[in-house]
Amino acid sequence: MLRQYELVDRVVAYDPQADEAALNRAYVFGTRKHGNQKRASGDPYFSHPIEVAGILTELRLDTATIITGLLHDTIEDTDTTVAEIEELFGKEVANLVDGVTKLSRLEWDSEHAKQAENFRKFLLAMSSDIRVLLVKLADRLHNMRTLHFISKPEKRQRIAQETMDIYAPLAGRMGMQEVREELEDLSFQVLQPEARDTLINRLNQIREERSDIVERISEMLRSTFKAHGMDVVVYGREKKPFSVWKKMERRSISLEQLSDIYGFRVIVEDVADCYKAVGILHTTWPMVPGRFKDYISTPKNNGYRSIHTTIIGPERKRVEVQVRTRKLHEVAEYGIAAHWFYKDRGNHAEASEEFANTFKWLRHLVEMLEHGSSAEELLEHSKLQLFVDQVFCFTPKGLLITLPRGATPVDFAYAVHTDIGDTCVGCKINGRHMPLRTELKNGDEVEIIRSKAQTPSPAWEAFVATGKARSAIRRAARQSQQHELARLGRLMVSSVFELAGKEFSDAVLERAVGRFDRKDIEELLADVGEGRIQAYDVLKAVYPRVRKPKVGEGASGRALPSGERAVKPLVKLDKRMSHGAVHFAEGTYPLPGDRIVGILTPGEGVTVYPIDSEALAAFDSEPERWIDVTWDVQNEEEAAFLAKITLMVRNEVGALGSIATLIADYDGNIDTLSTPQRDRDFYTLQIMLEVRDLKHLTSIMSALRGLSVVNKVTRG
Repeated sequence: MLRQYELVDRVVAYDPQADEAALNRAYVFGTRKHGNQKRASGDPYFSHPIEVAGILTELRLDTATIITGLLHDTIEDTDTTVAEIEELFGKEVANLVDGVTKLSRLEWDSEHAKQAENFRKFLLAMSSDIRVLLVKLADRLHNMRTLHFISKPEKRQRIAQETMDIYAPLAGRMGMQEVREELEDLSFQVLQPEARDTLINRLNQIREERSDIVERISEMLRSTFKAHGMDVVVYGREKKPFSVWKKMERRSISLEQLSDIYGFRVIVEDVADCYKAVGILHTTWPMVPGRFKDYISTPKNNGYRSIHTTIIGPERKRVEVQVRTRKLHEVAEYGIAAHWFYKDRGNHAEASEEFANTFKWLRHLVEMLEHGSSAEELLEHSKLQLFVDQVFCFTPKGLLITLPRGATPVDFAYAVHTDIGDTCVGCKINGRHMPLRTELKNGDEVEIIRSKAQTPSPAWEAFVATGKARSAIRRAARQSQQHELARLGRLMVSSVFELAGKEFSDAVLERAVGRFDRKDIEELLADVGEGRIQAYDVLKAVYPRVRKPKVGEGASGRALPSGERAVKPLVKLDKRMSHGAVHFAEGTYPLPGDRIVGILTPGEGVTVYPIDSEALAAFDSEPERWIDVTWDVQNEEEAAFLAKITLMVRNEVGALGSIATLIADYDGNIDTLSTPQRDRDFYTLQIMLEVRDLKHLTSIMSALRGLSVVNKVTRG
């Protein structure tokens, strides 16, 4: 455990302006407040806050953050109040300690929804001051170092899994690579102890076989640079067990096949020397193709900047080398924590600009909170953002857009601006028209084609890779569904008012909004359209004495069940009806020209059935759920509906070709086909056709019956 003077000396060593008196007061205050409390290891409890503060000094954080480390458990575990800390140490420290306390009180749970909601609170707590997260990461790091003292295996597993899922990726996202690697390896030790032990034994064997290979390669690199007139610092190290394991899994290779288990860092004076050093490496030893990455010109999202290359280096060993300046090295080691180190030394503007990208992902998450995304969406998006590899693409004007690997032009559009994503209708990649689902590659120039008439397609969600795009698509789908439900609800309510002979207008509906505790008319009507509120109940809320109207038969022509019916609107169906409010019954394929009827299902909207569907018999006793519906196909040339036909076909060469040709001649399109039965002479052919309407399908079926190879054609 660090002694009081040792901790203060550490801080003063990198920050001569540190408030020593405040540090001493915090040390004494924390020791007194925690008193005789003990940890699971049996050590005095205050040893933990001291070690947390020690970790924060290694990150060279400011005095307020170090004091927060010393006091971070006082509110939660002692009788200390926020007001008391503010009085003794100032408002800044009080806010930081309060923020860390809020994070500590979040109990992570395996239940997805609960974990997601807690993650929402987590983000809100740390978004006001990122130092809150830095203290929490230091707190978690020390807890992981002492995790073996916890007696219950299931509790150790839960804490380790939580660290692997949340805290290690957060450390990486903050650019704190050393912290991330240690958290991952400590979690790996608990979650997969056998795999880790096996890996360490094998690494020990390799180390014995290769003896002092790291130092030999380091010395050869130094002498090579010195021969070219460059004075550099070279660090060599063996990669952490989890890092090696992860690389083996990603590449699906064995440890014997993994040649780059050692990493070397070359530290130079300035950025120009970085490129000079890479030139020396590549002209001295062969470069491994595809293993060169320039993160100086195109930094990672967490602010990381360095040049990576892999060479067949000294002793014919495959050597991975990272080249960067001393300042970039400090940023790579300490990540966002380096922001305060440079800020306190007068480089605030430079540091803020350098770390702008590090905060960008957090701003996106806070933006999602403001747009009311669900907790589950937020957690899903966060994990996508935490575990990304990257591609770098450009707008036609040369703006660099960083995206996760697997991103598409839709992700690109939303990364530029939400409005561009919402109005995207197509794209050009490197000057060529390409599908929106095309996976982007490094260096692609992407031009987004827009239309004000466009709205996000729900189908986009199947191929986007960013949480921002997915969230926007879902939000647009919810809004579209809300409008469609409100339109349906308006038709249903107006029909009830008309049958009752009562006035219907928005002014009249306003009187019902408060009765149902809805915020506006649209929300009220949407709930009617979704079946949560009955149309008759709205009528009754406005006109309490009115009697329920009676209707004998629906406009569809089918004699509907006897009894009272509250609705008789015309619901217009537009093409394939991808709205949530109105949809076809599963396994049915009605076409414009077929008679149809709708069944209202609470929480789902209206399900449309052909009028002769046997499934309708199940609803005979529920007349209030029947809705009369009709078609609305505005442009017959563009409309496309699925129809199912079954053919009995003679088993002859060319039969299938003749059928396909005829369908194409009649402007039909085969969506899918199958052969459920086949024998020597005949086989059954089932075809899903895209047609315009019933008349179009009838003409195709008549023509098919005229083919010599077709014995029989039926619908369905």
